[in-house]
Amino acid sequence: MVPRNRLYELLIFIALVVLAGTLVREPYYQNVLIFIGINSILTVGLNLLMGYAGQISLGHAAFFGIGAYCSGILTAAHGWSPLAAMVVAAAVTALVAVVIGIPSLKLTGYYLAMATLGFGIIVYIMFREMSQYTGGASGLVGIPPLNIGGWTLSSSSDYFFLVWGLLLVVIALSLNIVDSQVGRAFKAIHDSEIAALSLGIDTSRLKLKVFVLSAVYASVAGSIYAHYITFISPSSFDFMFSIKLVTMVVVGGMASIWGAIFGAATITILPEILHVFAEYDVVVFGIILILVMIFMPQGLTCGVLEAWRKSRRLARKRSIADIHGARL
Repeated sequence: MVPRNRLYELLIFIALVVLAGTLVREPYYQNVLIFIGINSILTVGLNLLMGYAGQISLGHAAFFGIGAYCSGILTAAHGWSPLAAMVVAAAVTALVAVVIGIPSLKLTGYYLAMATLGFGIIVYIMFREMSQYTGGASGLVGIPPLNIGGWTLSSSSDYFFLVWGLLLVVIALSLNIVDSQVGRAFKAIHDSEIAALSLGIDTSRLKLKVFVLSAVYASVAGSIYAHYITFISPSSFDFMFSIKLVTMVVVGGMASIWGAIFGAATITILPEILHVFAEYDVVVFGIILILVMIFMPQGLTCGVLEAWRKSRRLARKRSIADIHGARL
């Protein structure tokens, strides 16, 4: 059963999505909202892995790319239906995540980050060099739009409601996991894996499960991205995109599902505003990471909420003091 506070959160989210989908009609702004939704699906999965389970990944762009290329190749070159291709792409990505996760998750800290970074770079090189399948550096063209039950998504508005509807499902599933016994086990692993082991938690199995789940989220987002853009190239799945995803998690707030969406929205919109600094995006994102980690280590969402709670507590104390002063 969904807790009442979570139900209210989801209902507010649904209302905001419907309102945005109704009011925003300009194709450019719809396009930005669609990319925010796709990045949010990615970031929610990465937040489960990093924020809750405490496992650093710098290779999630690879899972995003595997989902996109599997769907793109199966539909463009072999005539598969997009929905079937998405399911197969998710299964392939889950299998790759298991193969990579079993040895990599034995590592911790910087060593795990370097292992996932190496995996991401290898996959990126494969996308470039396997040109007979992926189109190489020129990219893969001819990817058809999504078709669900005979309904072809032909407009930005269609994709907006699909992406944000899918994000709603991802959020509901992730909140359910976080609030469950498994979620509490993730937090125990994050705080101290040794302590979690001493409590009888199978840390290796749980770390692998959340790693695979976050990879599947990335695969689904990649498939939708491929069918929405109808063209993909390796440059969309490079190391820099993995850094952007980590930045989204940190900016939004570690161990915060709603914060992941805020972080995704912030980092997706920021390049549209600061397009003058497009050539220095690595420097810009590095500065953002440094500033957030120094001044708001819990992320902007948690930092703002904490500041709001402190102001409320301070206002309450002042009102109580004023009442006592008036009585005296």
